[in-house]
Amino acid sequence: KMKREAPKINTQLRSHTIMVPECIRNASGIVINGKRIKSLLFSTDVAVISNCNADAVIAVYPFTPTMQITNSIIDVAQRPVFAGVGGGTTAGPRVREIALDAELHGATAVVLNAPTKTEFIQELSDYVDIPVVLSIVSLDENLEERMLHSGATIVNVSGGKNTVAIVKALREISQDFPIIATGGPNLETIQAVIEAGANAITYTPPSNGEIFKAMMEDYRQRCQHQ
Repeated sequence: KMKREAPKINTQLRSHTIMVPECIRNASGIVINGKRIKSLLFSTDVAVISNCNADAVIAVYPFTPTMQITNSIIDVAQRPVFAGVGGGTTAGPRVREIALDAELHGATAVVLNAPTKTEFIQELSDYVDIPVVLSIVSLDENLEERMLHSGATIVNVSGGKNTVAIVKALREISQDFPIIATGGPNLETIQAVIEAGANAITYTPPSNGEIFKAMMEDYRQRCQHQ
């Protein structure tokens, strides 16, 4: 039986679209309300978000979450948004209200930072209807408690060089709990994380500055040949 390839269509003005690495398609994905998500763009830059082919956006940032930022990202994303709602510096009732507001404005899931207390995760899971994603950053955490007994729906592993080891440890605890993980700097690290058991991969895109650098070099070359 002949294998059919999907036709690819790229318009001229979208030629600079950021493509996530093809190997992320090897992941199983996580199906949320009927939509399969394999790749998540790690960015809060609305221009980058609007010009990337990732399945979803994971919008976490090192500042106190505000609905102004979350709503801006949801408005431009045109795909599922996993919204960061705090849990570290920002905690308690404020996180709960930010999470509910994110849900009401169309977020697909909310993401809690690693320091979030276990009892609060369960409280938040009871408060909102959308999935609660808990970040795990170290092998020193009580992985079984954080994954299976906290009320989290999905875990998001961001362990730097230990990411693969953390994913493997989580898979020894549960074979089917949904795991998102950072893919690392290259195709080999992405594949290693998938083989370790991650269902979906977060991808960090090049910055505006990096993209502009390549474009400007191209423009300079054109000027030299005029």
